Amino acid sequence: MSETKPINVFEKYLALWVALCMALGILLSIFFPVISQTIDSWQIHGISIPIGICLFLMMYPAMLNIQFSEIKKIGKHPKPILLTMISNWIVAPLIAAWLATLFLKDNPQLLVAVILLGSSPCTAMVLVWGRLANGNQEQNVINTSINTISIMFLYVPVVSLLTGLQGIPIDRVLLLISALVFIGVPLVLGILSKHFLVKWKRSDWFSNTYRPIVGKISTLALLTTLVVLFSLNGQVLLQHFDSLILVSIPLLLGFVIVVGYNLLMTRLFKLQYREAITTVLIGSSSHFEIAIATAVSLYGVGSQAALGTTMGLFWEVPIMLGLVALGKYLNRKGFWPQPAQAETEQA
Repeated sequence: MSETKPINVFEKYLALWVALCMALGILLSIFFPVISQTIDSWQIHGISIPIGICLFLMMYPAMLNIQFSEIKKIGKHPKPILLTMISNWIVAPLIAAWLATLFLKDNPQLLVAVILLGSSPCTAMVLVWGRLANGNQEQNVINTSINTISIMFLYVPVVSLLTGLQGIPIDRVLLLISALVFIGVPLVLGILSKHFLVKWKRSDWFSNTYRPIVGKISTLALLTTLVVLFSLNGQVLLQHFDSLILVSIPLLLGFVIVVGYNLLMTRLFKLQYREAITTVLIGSSSHFEIAIATAVSLYGVGSQAALGTTMGLFWEVPIMLGLVALGKYLNRKGFWPQPAQAETEQA
């Protein structure tokens, strides 16, 4: 695999840039409200044009990571892939729904925000975390490719089921449209552009030039989205700051429980470090881009649901960086079997 390049300074301090962009958005809403009002006026049928463009630019690069040739290798080492899928599509969504009900039953929008985050397995940022942790990047690419495809078919049913069990009415047609627009369209364009660009400019140019450039645009779009969201919601946020603290409780507890579960499973199934840490990282992270996009589509840019999903991003970045450090520490302490030990146990 070619995904072994070291993490750059910008990626390493992404948590700082996220916090600064959120603060910048709030300051703009306070001191330059006319900017927020102008941005808010750029709408089509209630959908913010700037947010829609940014969300597309956030989603498209993730679709370029799909490698169908790698998915064929799942039969060689199915255990870590299956463990991750169980965590992504069963454990994490159920934990998110349970904690959201426990802490947010009186705030349906924040409850839905937690469910949206818990039901969306990560497809892009884990490549960064896996690279930093020196995990198995071949497994990482396989898992993210599977997640990208499965999210097209499972995201809407899982969110619909979990919100339905809570008795929360949501527009399921709009939910489906959001999935098609923010996942389906970037997926199709990603597959087509990769096919034609590789055919035209060769795979080396696509992997080493085009994809890195698009990845940088994606990060810029992410940070721009944060500035716009918080500039539009700054006054609401300051007036209801307790809501963001409230939604952070189930988000943080959910991370602790799901990470603990994945650590336990990788140890019970005797995975070695490089496979184990990749399984834990992918199984514990969320696709905050589609969660934000869906919240904006369902409730609007100025909604508590939109702000609630951005808190998922705010907490996930430092937690994933901390998990990378924790994984390395546990490996040094012998938490997972070493290669020689694992071969002896299997024999």
